[in-house]
Amino acid sequence: MDYTPSTHDSVHLPDKPALEGLKDKWDRKWGEDQVYAFDRETTREAVYAIDTPPPTASGSLHVGHVFSYTQTDVIARYQRMNGKNVFYPLGWDDNGLPTERRVQNYFGVKCVPSLPYDPDFQPPAKAPRNARDFVPVSRQNFIELCERLATDDEKVFEDLFRSVGLSVDWKYTYRTIDDTSRAVSQRAFLTDLAAGHAYSQDAPTMWDVTFGTAVAQAELEDRERDGAYHRIAFYPEGANGLADTSAEPVVIMTTRPELIPAVVALVAHPDDERYQPLFGRRVVSPLFGVAIDVRAHQLAKMDKGTGIAMVCTFGDLTDVTWWRELDLPTRAVITRDGRLARDTPEWITDSPKADANEQYQQLAGKTSFSAKAAIVDLLRESGDLLAEPEPIKHPVPFYEKGDKPLEVVTSRQWYLRNGGRSAEIREQLLARGRELTWHPAFMQSRYENWVEGLNGDWLVSRQRYFGVPIPLWYRLDASGEPDYDNPIVPDDAQLPVDPAAQAPAGFDESQRDQPGGFTGDPDVLDTWATSSLTPQIVGGWSRDEDLFNKVFPMDLRPQGHDIIRTWLFSTVVRANSLNGSLPWTDTALSGWILDPDRKKMSKSKGNVVVPSDILAEHKPGFGPDAVRYWAASARLGADTAYDVSQMQIGRRLAMKLLNASKFALAQGVHGGLVGQFDSVTHEIDRALLAKLAATVESAGKHFADYDYAHALRVSESFFWDFADDYVELVKDRSYGAQGEAGQLSAHVTLATALHTLLRLFAPFMPFVTEEVWSWWQSGSVHRAAWPQADELSGIQGDPRVITLAGQVLGSIRGKKTEAKASQKTRIASARLTLAAADLPLVESAAGDIQAAGRVDAWTLVSAEAAEPVLDEVEFATAD
Repeated sequence: MDYTPSTHDSVHLPDKPALEGLKDKWDRKWGEDQVYAFDRETTREAVYAIDTPPPTASGSLHVGHVFSYTQTDVIARYQRMNGKNVFYPLGWDDNGLPTERRVQNYFGVKCVPSLPYDPDFQPPAKAPRNARDFVPVSRQNFIELCERLATDDEKVFEDLFRSVGLSVDWKYTYRTIDDTSRAVSQRAFLTDLAAGHAYSQDAPTMWDVTFGTAVAQAELEDRERDGAYHRIAFYPEGANGLADTSAEPVVIMTTRPELIPAVVALVAHPDDERYQPLFGRRVVSPLFGVAIDVRAHQLAKMDKGTGIAMVCTFGDLTDVTWWRELDLPTRAVITRDGRLARDTPEWITDSPKADANEQYQQLAGKTSFSAKAAIVDLLRESGDLLAEPEPIKHPVPFYEKGDKPLEVVTSRQWYLRNGGRSAEIREQLLARGRELTWHPAFMQSRYENWVEGLNGDWLVSRQRYFGVPIPLWYRLDASGEPDYDNPIVPDDAQLPVDPAAQAPAGFDESQRDQPGGFTGDPDVLDTWATSSLTPQIVGGWSRDEDLFNKVFPMDLRPQGHDIIRTWLFSTVVRANSLNGSLPWTDTALSGWILDPDRKKMSKSKGNVVVPSDILAEHKPGFGPDAVRYWAASARLGADTAYDVSQMQIGRRLAMKLLNASKFALAQGVHGGLVGQFDSVTHEIDRALLAKLAATVESAGKHFADYDYAHALRVSESFFWDFADDYVELVKDRSYGAQGEAGQLSAHVTLATALHTLLRLFAPFMPFVTEEVWSWWQSGSVHRAAWPQADELSGIQGDPRVITLAGQVLGSIRGKKTEAKASQKTRIASARLTLAAADLPLVESAAGDIQAAGRVDAWTLVSAEAAEPVLDEVEFATAD
């Protein structure tokens, strides 16, 4: 490769610097040299540990992942350069419904936990198209297929993250469904069980009929749906127990008339004078003739509908509250498949109304939707429907991944205590939130609002096949009933266990589900119950205490602001119960990426951008440094538009860094000149270094406050002053036109500025900064020290000199442009008018300004001018 003649022997410059090829070159080199390796021979004080979000390994990554993970990486790189031993692992979340569905469809299998493990199982060569033809496999076989498919997905994800330049230590990776994670998850559950933090009970539960599983409060979302109000008459109970239709009816309005078979009370506000005479009396349900009480409760709204509500078991969570607080009976009719019970309930069978059973059988086995239409016809026929349904739109609760409205069914479930039913635990968790340092600070209110609004403990059991099994068995009595109060617990050394496929100690498989034998808990733990343990999983809790003590509590949890209520809160809950502490000291919350219509980009909405396109180094791609520039330009917590114009700016910045660096180094600048301030003799050089010192101090302060976007802005602002103005101003002197002393002064300044700028930009643009660093420095820029202002304390200068010089040079360029003259055209004479205070500053840099602007002579005039004014310009005539 050819090098310029004036290049110092220690500097090696390419003929034509380019961004293309840097990605693979440096990713390979960083891996070979273990640049980002965590050193286990360390102390906790020296470590900066990051609890990195494990992306869901069940599909593809999109530009939102690049955005948020880049922001985390910028922080990691800064901390590493700041002297920290950075613990920066990355896991893959392959435990949950998305993975279950992907594996089912990809291999054509379905998980049946009761089946024995087949070590020789091979999936069909071609997956059946219809789910009913899927091959049943054991849970362990299913997990192996998950790991097989996830391995391929994760390799693609790792390659993408490497191409972004994530400085992850790839030795520390994990899967949330691997043996280690399953063991940690089960151990944590058993620890909470022993401490009384976990419990099971039969209780009303939000239920998704499509997935056939219970759903936690944090997984709910309201969706606007069409509905209707139905005005329905309830008549007072007569002496014979039947409805007294001669009396005035009590009129209720409901959107769910299909739940009339499950009605247990009518409720009105205690201050509602319209219904006070009815409190303590009974009315009869239409069609079925079941007598129910009229009760008072503060939650009833006098201005909603008719002011009196029908309480059913269960229509919604308010029904659950009324049922619990008023100690009402349970009369559930909605089953787990979302249909009304096929057998007539005993309270309807026992009704004195002769046709009650016949009426119910017209609804039995129907879906909620079909039962609603049927019961409206029955009410219309009986005369109990007092008006035609009134169409409305109203919010309906859904599982966030579901397609049908949720039902509330009664089932035995496992819960972890999270403050939803304990004021003491709620206050503990609120206090933990106040201990945590939030970036940005206003996000703390979202956490507090969530904790204060909890209305129940965390439901962690799921009625699915794939996941981390609940590690318990139950003895069966002589009649085959489980003893839920005294579960059989495995030894710690057995973990992970699968109770659906393994017998507990002291039993054998022949005793499974037999009277006097045992049964395994059929459920798995919620995905979040394992994901909430990422600090414990990757940190070595319960199995590598030396590592755990060096990384826990961790320093940072980076994540999206939309999962504060799920991942962040659940992780705080687990660390509080298991470790008696916060899981980390700080949290950094990324915003969303918005499409051109200002809507969140997500795979479910189909509006995502494939990151490989924009990360490509050849156009129309922008390259990783440019994409990182766009991501790092956004503040934490701020929703940001997908903006290729920002990437174009980032690419231009990266190219300018290459070219400006090559220019400086081609003049004989080398590493030995950095910091040789005794040789800095020119005022404009001192001014640049003084301004650089202020930039370093500002960038460092912003980075320390997790405001990396501001650190980037101040660094970039200085760089453009350096590249567009200073380099041009000193070019003549750098070539030696003003003597050796002047040349050396410029070279020391160029070397020091470049050495500092590369380190300032290294967290943001790792590839281009490493490339330039390699031309004239040893080692990696990413292991170099973050610049400190005191590195530049040996020089004194007035930053206004460089600012004024840049303004004057801009005026000179502007005059030439106005005259349609080349920038190489010489100016014979001109007048420059300045404020009196600025005059000596410009005079101190006059030689460089005149050389850069090709000004032969000028007159400097003092006046009350806000900015320098150049006029009376005379261009030199060409020879």
